[in-house]
Order: sequence, then structure tokens, then C-alpha cells
Amino acid sequence: MAPMQLHNFFRSGSSHRTRIALNLKGLSYDYVAVDLRKDVHLGAAFKSLNPQGLVPALVVEEGGDKQVLIQSPAIIEWLEERYPTPALLPSEPLARARVRAMAAVVGCDIHPINNKRILDYLRGHFACDDGAINAWSGTWITAGFEALEALLQADTTRGDFCFGNAPGLVEVYLIPQIESSRRFKVDLTPFPNIVAIDQACAKLEAFQRAAPMAQPDAQ
Repeated sequence: MAPMQLHNFFRSGSSHRTRIALNLKGLSYDYVAVDLRKDVHLGAAFKSLNPQGLVPALVVEEGGDKQVLIQSPAIIEWLEERYPTPALLPSEPLARARVRAMAAVVGCDIHPINNKRILDYLRGHFACDDGAINAWSGTWITAGFEALEALLQADTTRGDFCFGNAPGLVEVYLIPQIESSRRFKVDLTPFPNIVAIDQACAKLEAFQRAAPMAQPDAQ
């Protein structure tokens, strides 16, 4: 079987979360850089993979045919179904729902309104400078992190991670957003549980190898 190809950008949060998921699963892949700074994602070559023009896109081989998976939530769900161990989700249905909800705080409510195309629109159509961009992003990151921090604080049975004693789906989504929060100069002091989880993940190779500045196109 040919190795998977991950078409992605080093600083993209959705690319970052996909790399974490692949690494936690112990899966190898070919890294294909898509330079968003040069609008490569808007060119015909990349749009032949993903007509939406967004990263990441994961090219896989199934049954001898190449398939292109798009949208990081769908890619991560496919990875969980295709390669179920180690699991990113707990086995019990209510626990799975709680984990999915925490991941969705990032994936649905925070990340979509501070990604590159939204911020480019704010800069281009509303003349937002860096201060305004940081304020916009920080507002929604802080709101989401306040909710997550409360959920983490209320769970007296969890270990060093968001659920249990190993990283899973929540960390896959959360760690890239923490990376973005620092870029947007968000004060993380009010979120000690989130900071502690970030520190625990930073010690693990899967997260170290997925980090934006560890990627070949980061220079």
C-alpha cells in the first residue's frame, strides 16, 4: 500500500490537528506542503484535490484506488474508524458524547472564526490591523476556553489529559488552538487546566512532531 499523502500547511490549525491524529495513531505519511502564503491552495492543481481550496487534504489508497479525503473532522473520523487503536474516543457512549462536545467547542465554535480566510476578509474589507485581529480572535478563543476550563475543572475523575490518562480527540483539537492563542496574544493565565494539558502533550513525541515549527515548510 502506498503511503498516505497529507497536503497541508505548517501553521494551519486544521492541518496541525490532522498531523496530531496521524501521529497518535502511529501512521506514516508523505508531507506535501501547500503554501497558503502564496495562495497555492487557490490554484488549479490543489483545487483538483479539494474544490473548496482548503487544507488539509489526505490522499489514501483503498482497494487499489486513490481517494481524497477533505475536511479535518471527516479525516479524523475516518482515521478512527479505519485504524481504531489506539483509540481517540472512549468506548462508552456518554463519554464519547462528552469528548466530542469538548472537541466541538474548538472545531465548531472557535477555530472557524479565526482561520486565515476569515482574518484575510477582516483585513481586506474592514481594514483591521493586527491589534483588531488579535482582539477579534481573542474574544472567541477566550469564550471557548472559559467553557472548556469549566468542563475540565468539573471532571474530578480525569487524569493529566482532557479525558482519562491519555491524549485523545479533545487534545487533537485543543493543542493547535492553544498554539493559535499564543500567536494572537491571548492571556492563558485564567486557564490553568488547559495550560497543564498543553504542557503534558508537549512532552509527547506525537505532539512534538506535529508542531508547526517542526514542519519542513516552516522556514
